[in-house]
Parts: sequence; structure tokens; C-alpha cells
Amino acid sequence: MKWYLKVLRQYADFNGRAGRTEFWMFVLFNIIFSLVANALDYMFGSYGVITGIYALAMLIPGLAVSVRRLHDVNKSGWMILVALIPFVGAIWLLVLMIMEGTQGENSYGASPEEELALA
Repeated sequence: MKWYLKVLRQYADFNGRAGRTEFWMFVLFNIIFSLVANALDYMFGSYGVITGIYALAMLIPGLAVSVRRLHDVNKSGWMILVALIPFVGAIWLLVLMIMEGTQGENSYGASPEEELALA
């Protein structure tokens, strides 16, 4: 849960790097909360309003943590646009998100693990 809250505290921060744990824990909790929102929509008969509001609220932090994750593998944040290429783009983006981050400092800053050790 702390990783999800960390991403929310960095709501629109597209600078720096995000490790695999930070990114994938955000994805996991985002899926869980989306399912809860969807269940609430079903219970209240609100036709997706709650899910839509939640998705809209998570759009910017989701993009920000994705860009920071790409920075961790030493790729530009603009690489997120590769997902627009049908089928192959989504697979390539998934591969980039799964890859281990660059050890030590890269052109986007210090390693997230090193920053945790300093804190």
C-alpha cells in the first residue's frame, strides 16, 4: 500500500525514476481499487460513473509512474507512445516495464534503490 500512496504523493511528477516494485505495486492496487469501484457501480446501478471517476483520477499518476519506470530502464518517457502501435507496441512496452532498471545513476537520476538507502 505504501507504494500506491508514494505514487499518489508524486501525482504529476514525471521526473526521476521508479523501480519495478513501485510500478507493479501501483498496478496491482490500481486493479484492486478498479474492481471495487466496478462492484460499487454494479451495487448502486450508477452505470460506470464511480469507475469512470476513479479512472480519470488515476490517469495522471498512472502516466507519471509509467514515465518514471521508463526512465529507470534509461528510456525516454516518450517511449510510452510505442503502445499506440497495434499489438506489438503493447508487448514491447510490457517488456520495458518488466526489465530490470539501470544499475547506479543514469541520465534520469539516481537509482530508486540507492535513494531508498539514503532515506
